[in-house]
Amino acid sequence: MNARPLMILVAGPYRSGTGDDPAKLSANVAAMERYALPLFRAGHIPVVGDWLALPLVALAGSRQIGDEPFTEIFHPIAERLVARCDAILRVGGASQGADLMVKQARALGLHVYERLGDVPGCADF
Repeated sequence: MNARPLMILVAGPYRSGTGDDPAKLSANVAAMERYALPLFRAGHIPVVGDWLALPLVALAGSRQIGDEPFTEIFHPIAERLVARCDAILRVGGASQGADLMVKQARALGLHVYERLGDVPGCADF
C-alpha cells in the first residue's frame, strides 16, 4: 500500500463510437470501472466520473444523451473532479472528453498515467 493514497480519475470514452447506444455506453463505463479495483487494491482512491455524472444527469431530468440537463452536468462534473484529483489514468480509445480532462490535468501539474502498470503500486496488475 502507498504511504499516501492518490485520488485517481479514470478517464476514457463514454459516448465515442457508440452512436449513443445504451448497451455500448454501459460497456464503456464498465471498461473504465475495470481499473477501479486494481487502483483501490494498490492503495489509491479510484474515481470514474460517470459514477457522479450519470445520477446527477438523471436527477436533472435528462431524457436523452446530449440534451440540456446532460450537457449542463456531464462534462462540467468531470472538470470539477480533475481539479480535486491527484492524477488521471487515461484508458481506452478516442475520446474528446477524456482528452480534455488530460489537458486540464496537465495544466494543473497533475500526473497523467497512460497505463495501469505505471501507477505507483500497480505494476503487478
